[in-house]
Amino acid sequence: MARAPGSGRGGPREGGEGGGGRGRRSDREGGRGQRRDSGGDREESELVDRLVDINRVSKTVKGGKRFGFAAIVVVGDQRGRVGYGTGKAREVPEAIRKATESAKRGMIRIALREGRTLHHDVIGHFGAGRVVLRAAPAGTGIIAGGAMRAVFETVGLKDVVAKSVGTSNPHNMIKATFEALSSVQSPRTVAARRGKKVGDILGRRDDQAAAAVEAA
Repeated sequence: MARAPGSGRGGPREGGEGGGGRGRRSDREGGRGQRRDSGGDREESELVDRLVDINRVSKTVKGGKRFGFAAIVVVGDQRGRVGYGTGKAREVPEAIRKATESAKRGMIRIALREGRTLHHDVIGHFGAGRVVLRAAPAGTGIIAGGAMRAVFETVGLKDVVAKSVGTSNPHNMIKATFEALSSVQSPRTVAARRGKKVGDILGRRDDQAAAAVEAA
């Protein structure tokens, strides 16, 4: 009795259930990869960027001048992570894109008190730039201007008083502000390094604050 075409043993394996099973497995693997990628995209979407300054620059070459643009951008998640970057290009959008990518690669984490202000006053300087940052009570807001305000908004500071007592160059102000923020330390970190309790670091007058820090 003659067999119908494709009814042999090799039929289902070649174009039927076996091939379909392999396809479904690859689909599942691809789905897992897509879920991982979506998590990275979600993290990227949470970042907030601020254009601090953009400047027109020129380069003298044989036959004339070549003009371009230099941008400085601040990027943060408004929960303690922030970074800044610079970029140069012939067009403004490309310069901003390069600065944003540079800022994302160099992000640092800042210790915040109650998620709204600094743990202590701090001074930062870079070149001719010198800034003074002071912690403030709730409801004060961001009392700062220029490049420093962009940094505070992206890092998540809600109550801070800042003053620039040096140059107004945005590049030096940004770098001085980051130098100051990098030196902020939480009482818990200092206590762990010195082998003491948080209450010993803050003092008896701040017993309630020490209890809140230990409970957090």
